[in-house]
Amino acid sequence: MADDDFEPFQKIARLKRACVITEKIDGTNAVVAVGEDGSIRAGSRSRWITPEDDNYGFARWVAEHADSLRDLGPGRHFGEWWGSGIQRRYGITEKRFSLFNTARWSETQPPACCHLVPVIYSGPFSTDAVDQAVDDLRARGSVAAPGFPKPEGVIVYLPAARSLFKVTLEKDEEPKSMAQAA
Repeated sequence: MADDDFEPFQKIARLKRACVITEKIDGTNAVVAVGEDGSIRAGSRSRWITPEDDNYGFARWVAEHADSLRDLGPGRHFGEWWGSGIQRRYGITEKRFSLFNTARWSETQPPACCHLVPVIYSGPFSTDAVDQAVDDLRARGSVAAPGFPKPEGVIVYLPAARSLFKVTLEKDEEPKSMAQAA
């Protein structure tokens, strides 16, 4: 084996660090890109979109709210486009854009046309915290759309690892034991 084939071992993130658990909203992934020059672009999970080649009206909404969305600042701002006519619909009559990066908006408010995904827990990571967040959603329903009884689940963000994990209420039932899972 040649020396130039060396592959370093990955850095290992510490598990017992901070985590943020937010409600997983069932809509469609969306992004607003704001250029250094103030230009605005809309995207879905996998492509740039336009009002003529849209994704549930998101590109049209971005064009209509471009002046406010510039206040997001330069960069790509990911979120969920959800509500009327999209996936679970949540019993609301409008569509909403909820930003994922809640930490960025802890000191200031995002533009009035934007929402934030609801933070259910912020603190040290533990599977107990994840289980409690899931149980809370099951018991009280959606935080994003109060009164909606069937939320999708939670997203667990581990900042030290820059990793996201999801737990859905309907599909991610925990096995009774590790032996049963194997």
